Amino acid sequence: MFGFNPRDMRRVMRQLGIRMEELRAVRVTIELDDGRIMVIEEPVGSFLMRQKGQPPMIYIVGEPRIEEPSKEETPEISEEDVLLVAEQAGVSPEEARKALEETGGDIAEAILRLQEKKG
Repeated sequence: MFGFNPRDMRRVMRQLGIRMEELRAVRVTIELDDGRIMVIEEPVGSFLMRQKGQPPMIYIVGEPRIEEPSKEETPEISEEDVLLVAEQAGVSPEEARKALEETGGDIAEAILRLQEKKG
């Protein structure tokens, strides 16, 4: 597919003083700094390479694709949680629900925020 011969590559690396260890990866994922994920399904080759005095290198051969980050699901907020927050913070159930949604369902954080808003 890529004209890639692992044996030839290993021989050349050995001549350069680099030890190669085949990883036999099935799937490789790399999380990028912008939240996207690079995925290589069934790589043609995957190797860990070590050279004296240098950090290890990983060599992957395959076609990458980029996945967008998944949208976080809104946590399920129970009616009991809404009523508890409303009672503890002294606010309406609507305000309590909104605070719970903003805090990702964290009851204590929602109460604290609502109390700070009132006081």
